[in-house]
Amino acid sequence: MPSPLVDVRLRPIVGVDLGLLHGGDSEFDDFGPRPVRTEPPSPDLRSGPGGLAVVDPASHAVLGMVSWVWQRWGPNPESASPMIGVWLRREARGRGVGTAAQAALVDLFFERLRLHRVEAHTDVDNLVEQRALERIGFRREGVVRGAQWRRGAWHDGWLYSLLREEWLAAREGSAPTGG
Repeated sequence: MPSPLVDVRLRPIVGVDLGLLHGGDSEFDDFGPRPVRTEPPSPDLRSGPGGLAVVDPASHAVLGMVSWVWQRWGPNPESASPMIGVWLRREARGRGVGTAAQAALVDLFFERLRLHRVEAHTDVDNLVEQRALERIGFRREGVVRGAQWRRGAWHDGWLYSLLREEWLAAREGSAPTGG
């Protein structure tokens, strides 16, 4: 069983948070100039793109944000899955905050919606994010070739997923039955 995750809270992003959630200061988040966000993303899990603030419960400091977009693998609504991501302020990195925040977001999705699958994507060189996803139960599915334009070039990424039955098994402390 993995060691306990750090304690974080997720809450809707409000206007005063926007100046703290700018992005672009990591080699894996350099998508070039972006317009300044003037409105918080939707906190509605059923829509997207959406996002929530990651907050330290003791200090109430905003540490970063988790976000999602919806992917669809078939024409019916049941084939839709959220693809999650995380961005952290520099001072919150390297202490398990991103892992805990993504785990909390996965919990929200599976607890509140009838989903079969949650997805994530990360650069093939982003070993920290790969470890974070695997720590909370995501499985690597395969490479997504040339999927992301960043830093003036196309980059490959890894596609990850976590199925409801795997999430339930991890919560119950047993091995999943399907796969």
